[in-house]
Amino acid sequence: MSFNLIQRIRNKIRVQKNNHISLGNNLKISGCQVSIKGKNNTLKIADNVRIRDTFIQITGENNLIKIGSGSVIGRGSYISAREKNITLTIGENCSLSRHAKVMTSDGHELYHKGVRINEAKSITIGNGVWLADNTTVLKGVTIGDEATVGINATLTKSIPVRSIAVGNPAKVVKENVSKNQNS
Repeated sequence: MSFNLIQRIRNKIRVQKNNHISLGNNLKISGCQVSIKGKNNTLKIADNVRIRDTFIQITGENNLIKIGSGSVIGRGSYISAREKNITLTIGENCSLSRHAKVMTSDGHELYHKGVRINEAKSITIGNGVWLADNTTVLKGVTIGDEATVGINATLTKSIPVRSIAVGNPAKVVKENVSKNQNS
Protein backbone atom coordinates (compact mmCIF):
# COMPACT_ATOMS: atom_id res chain seq x y z
CA MET A 1 0.00 0.00 0.00
CA SER A 2 1.30 3.46 -0.88
CA PHE A 3 0.34 6.95 0.24
CA ASN A 4 -3.26 7.82 -0.66
CA LEU A 5 -4.31 11.00 -2.44
CA ILE A 6 -5.05 12.95 0.76
CA GLN A 7 -1.67 11.93 2.24
CA ARG A 8 0.06 13.00 -0.98
CA ILE A 9 -1.71 16.38 -0.89
CA ARG A 10 -0.85 17.00 2.79
CA ASN A 11 2.80 15.93 2.44
CA LYS A 12 5.71 16.22 0.02
CA ILE A 13 6.42 12.65 -1.12
CA ARG A 14 9.37 11.91 -3.45
CA VAL A 15 10.16 8.24 -4.07
CA GLN A 16 12.45 7.14 -6.89
CA LYS A 17 11.72 3.94 -8.82
CA ASN A 18 12.96 0.62 -7.39
CA ASN A 19 12.13 1.63 -3.81
CA HIS A 20 9.28 0.37 -1.64
CA ILE A 21 6.70 1.74 0.77
CA SER A 22 4.48 -0.29 3.12
CA LEU A 23 1.85 1.58 5.11
CA GLY A 24 -0.41 0.29 7.86
CA ASN A 25 -3.99 1.26 8.59
CA ASN A 26 -5.09 4.45 10.32
CA LEU A 27 -1.86 6.31 9.47
CA LYS A 28 -2.08 10.04 10.24
CA ILE A 29 0.67 11.95 8.47
CA SER A 30 0.64 15.67 7.68
CA GLY A 31 3.13 18.36 6.77
CA CYS A 32 5.88 15.80 6.24
CA GLN A 33 8.57 15.46 3.63
CA VAL A 34 9.42 11.90 2.56
CA SER A 35 12.43 11.43 0.29
CA ILE A 36 13.57 7.98 -0.85
CA LYS A 37 16.49 7.93 -3.30
CA GLY A 38 18.70 5.13 -4.52
CA LYS A 39 17.55 1.55 -5.02
CA ASN A 40 15.87 -1.21 -3.06
CA ASN A 41 15.18 1.03 -0.05
CA THR A 42 12.06 0.48 2.06
CA LEU A 43 9.88 2.62 4.32
CA LYS A 44 7.52 0.56 6.54
CA ILE A 45 5.03 2.37 8.74
CA ALA A 46 2.74 0.18 10.87
CA ASP A 47 -0.87 0.73 12.00
CA ASN A 48 -2.02 3.70 14.07
CA VAL A 49 1.11 5.82 13.61
CA ARG A 50 0.95 9.63 13.80
CA ILE A 51 3.64 11.76 12.17
CA ARG A 52 3.57 15.53 11.88
CA ASP A 53 5.90 18.00 10.12
CA THR A 54 8.78 15.50 9.95
CA PHE A 55 11.46 14.86 7.33
CA ILE A 56 11.94 11.15 6.59
CA GLN A 57 14.94 10.42 4.36
CA ILE A 58 16.29 7.19 2.91
CA THR A 59 19.27 7.48 0.59
CA GLY A 60 21.51 4.76 -0.80
CA GLU A 61 20.93 1.06 -1.33
CA ASN A 62 19.08 -1.66 0.62
CA ASN A 63 18.20 0.61 3.54
CA LEU A 64 15.11 0.28 5.75
CA ILE A 65 13.22 2.61 8.03
CA LYS A 66 10.59 0.81 10.09
CA ILE A 67 8.17 2.64 12.41
CA GLY A 68 6.18 0.42 14.79
CA SER A 69 2.46 0.55 15.50
CA GLY A 70 1.09 3.22 17.79
CA SER A 71 4.18 5.42 17.57
CA VAL A 72 4.03 9.21 17.43
CA ILE A 73 6.64 11.47 15.84
CA GLY A 74 6.43 15.19 16.61
CA ARG A 75 6.96 18.37 14.65
CA GLY A 76 10.34 19.25 13.23
CA SER A 77 11.77 15.75 13.61
CA TYR A 78 14.32 14.24 11.23
CA ILE A 79 14.57 10.48 10.58
CA SER A 80 17.39 9.42 8.24
CA ALA A 81 18.84 6.11 6.99
CA ARG A 82 21.69 6.55 4.54
CA GLU A 83 24.38 4.64 2.67
CA LYS A 84 24.08 0.83 2.22
CA ASN A 85 22.41 -2.06 4.12
CA ILE A 86 21.33 0.15 7.03
CA THR A 87 18.25 -0.34 9.22
CA LEU A 88 16.60 2.28 11.39
CA THR A 89 13.91 0.74 13.59
CA ILE A 90 11.51 2.65 15.82
CA GLY A 91 9.55 0.20 17.99
CA GLU A 92 5.88 0.11 18.89
CA ASN A 93 4.23 2.82 20.99
CA CYS A 94 7.22 5.15 20.91
CA SER A 95 6.94 8.90 21.43
CA LEU A 96 9.43 11.11 19.62
CA SER A 97 8.78 14.64 20.76
CA ARG A 98 9.40 17.82 18.79
CA HIS A 99 12.68 18.20 16.89
CA ALA A 100 13.96 14.67 17.54
CA LYS A 101 16.79 13.65 15.21
CA VAL A 102 17.61 10.01 14.46
CA MET A 103 20.50 9.61 12.00
CA THR A 104 22.38 6.48 10.89
CA SER A 105 25.08 8.48 9.12
CA ASP A 106 27.19 11.59 9.60
CA GLY A 107 25.97 12.75 6.20
CA HIS A 108 29.48 13.00 4.78
CA GLU A 109 32.49 10.74 4.41
CA LEU A 110 35.75 11.17 6.35
CA TYR A 111 39.00 9.39 5.52
CA HIS A 112 42.26 8.84 7.35
CA LYS A 113 45.17 7.64 5.23
CA GLY A 114 42.75 6.61 2.52
CA VAL A 115 40.49 4.55 4.84
CA ARG A 116 36.95 5.61 5.67
CA ILE A 117 36.60 6.28 9.38
CA ASN A 118 32.91 7.15 9.72
CA GLU A 119 30.80 4.37 8.21
CA ALA A 120 27.03 4.49 8.69
CA LYS A 121 25.56 2.18 11.35
CA SER A 122 22.05 0.92 12.07
CA ILE A 123 19.90 2.28 14.92
CA THR A 124 17.34 0.35 16.99
CA ILE A 125 14.82 2.11 19.21
CA GLY A 126 12.89 -0.38 21.37
CA ASN A 127 9.19 -0.44 22.22
CA GLY A 128 7.66 2.24 24.43
CA VAL A 129 10.64 4.60 24.20
CA TRP A 130 10.20 8.32 24.84
CA LEU A 131 12.59 10.82 23.21
CA ALA A 132 12.00 14.30 24.67
CA ASP A 133 12.31 17.60 22.77
CA ASN A 134 15.48 18.21 20.73
CA THR A 135 16.90 14.74 21.32
CA THR A 136 19.53 13.41 18.91
CA VAL A 137 20.22 9.69 18.37
CA LEU A 138 23.41 9.00 16.44
CA LYS A 139 24.57 6.02 14.36
CA GLY A 140 25.05 2.63 15.99
CA VAL A 141 22.86 3.34 19.03
CA THR A 142 20.36 0.87 20.51
CA ILE A 143 17.77 2.18 22.95
CA GLY A 144 16.20 -0.47 25.19
CA ASP A 145 12.44 -0.89 25.62
CA GLU A 146 10.67 1.73 27.75
CA ALA A 147 13.77 3.95 28.03
CA THR A 148 13.49 7.73 28.29
CA VAL A 149 15.91 10.26 26.80
CA GLY A 150 15.82 13.77 28.30
CA ILE A 151 15.46 17.16 26.62
CA ASN A 152 18.41 18.23 24.43
CA ALA A 153 20.25 14.93 25.00
CA THR A 154 22.59 13.50 22.37
CA LEU A 155 22.88 9.71 22.41
CA THR A 156 26.23 8.52 21.12
CA LYS A 157 26.10 5.16 22.95
CA SER A 158 23.42 2.56 23.57
CA ILE A 159 21.27 2.64 26.71
CA PRO A 160 19.52 -0.24 28.50
CA VAL A 161 15.89 -1.17 28.94
CA ARG A 162 13.86 1.05 31.31
CA SER A 163 16.61 3.60 31.82
CA ILE A 164 16.76 7.40 31.75
CA ALA A 165 19.58 9.12 29.87
CA VAL A 166 20.30 12.86 29.88
CA GLY A 167 23.00 15.27 28.76
CA ASN A 168 25.35 15.83 25.86
CA PRO A 169 26.75 13.29 25.40
CA ALA A 170 23.91 11.47 27.14
CA LYS A 171 24.63 9.33 30.19
CA VAL A 172 22.32 6.93 32.00
CA VAL A 173 21.26 8.53 35.29
CA LYS A 174 18.68 6.00 36.44
CA GLU A 175 17.80 2.38 35.66
CA ASN A 176 14.80 0.10 36.29
CA VAL A 177 12.35 2.95 35.76
CA SER A 178 8.70 2.18 35.00
CA LYS A 179 5.94 4.20 33.43
CA ASN A 180 3.47 2.43 35.74
CA GLN A 181 3.18 3.15 39.46
CA ASN A 182 2.64 -0.55 40.21
CA SER A 183 5.63 -1.91 38.30
